Amino acid sequence: MTVQPGRFTPKLWLYFACVTMIWGSTWLVIKYQLGTVPPSWSVTWRFLVAGLVMLGYCLATRRSLRLTPAGHGFALLLGLMQFSLNFNFVYRAEAHVTSGLVALMFALLVLPNALLSWLFLGTRVSPRFLLGSVIGILGVVAMCWTDLARPDPAGGGAAGGEVLLGLGLAVAGVLSASVANVVQATRQGRAQPLEAGLAWAMFYGTLMNATLAWSVSGPPAIEPTLGYLSGVGYLAVAASAVAFMLYYQLIREVGAGRAAYSGVMVPLVALALSTLFEGFQWSWLAAAGAALALSGLVVALRSR
Repeated sequence: MTVQPGRFTPKLWLYFACVTMIWGSTWLVIKYQLGTVPPSWSVTWRFLVAGLVMLGYCLATRRSLRLTPAGHGFALLLGLMQFSLNFNFVYRAEAHVTSGLVALMFALLVLPNALLSWLFLGTRVSPRFLLGSVIGILGVVAMCWTDLARPDPAGGGAAGGEVLLGLGLAVAGVLSASVANVVQATRQGRAQPLEAGLAWAMFYGTLMNATLAWSVSGPPAIEPTLGYLSGVGYLAVAASAVAFMLYYQLIREVGAGRAAYSGVMVPLVALALSTLFEGFQWSWLAAAGAALALSGLVVALRSR
């Protein structure tokens, strides 16, 4: 089965920009989720609220929530790979390595997405796209170099097994997300109703997350503080319901490889926001990395 993606239109560029801006801001928010609440319960609350938002959206716009048996199968797989495994791995990875290192791992998502699309969908990958991806990833390395040189989130330098564990968790998250992305890009995946499929996938993911959380961490836990609850709300509504609707539409229109290039741009947005809210000081290396990431974007996304 060969699936060849289309080209970017102004509307799709707007989707790409929105996804990049939203997910670039999540690095500031997720750190407030890593505290007294076990990671799996934080992921559970996030996608419970996101699923309810998607349900409300479908009801308000009179979109049918009915799926075929095959549609429920796709939603179940998506819930497992994207909304359960992926985020459980990511939240746990950030407890062992810095967010910059996790961001770099997810910048690499463009490569497994392109590879899996080629293997299973027959999507051609041009040398120019690969070149742009490599340029962009090198830019991310430069932007995140301070964090990469200090991969221990506690600030104590490299911690051996801790770093390896964090990297392993991040890689597992990347691979889980890549499988979910490529499933969306198949002909069968694109034939499923996007909004209803997302609502069901988020609810399936919530059930899996709650089961895991209760098994590993005990009864439900939540932190009744403004910072935590507002973080859950933002991650559920903007970073999940809205961003995934736009991102999966991108995958269906331009392919999993090009859509995943948003992950290369996310660290640039994250550093820009860190400059405004955390006093991040730009070095010449970080500035050069930003220029490389933008150059890679131009090269990769203008390729065939």
